[in-house]
Amino acid sequence: MATAMPANFHMPVSAPAAATGCILVNRRRRITSQAGHALEILGHAIEYLTDEFVHRQAGIPLSSPDLEAVQLLMALNRQVYFECPEAVTLGERLRSMLHLRAA
Repeated sequence: MATAMPANFHMPVSAPAAATGCILVNRRRRITSQAGHALEILGHAIEYLTDEFVHRQAGIPLSSPDLEAVQLLMALNRQVYFECPEAVTLGERLRSMLHLRAA
């Protein structure tokens, strides 16, 4: 399911990501089974609320509690995902190995 994020919605940044000053969105992450289960549940909840909202509403009011609930769930989904550690790329592993051998 693809959902567009409203332009005025701000993503809360967790403390570890804020400390580094940069979130790499396109990096793969090592997702634990617990985080994967949370992401799955949040995804189902987002999909369910979105489907119910679309079927009940003719137009989308900007201050709808249903829309706010979906945005909250989406923010939690991103928070869980971004708290998972980034996977080390092959290039990073090779540079690390070459750096250790050169020293």
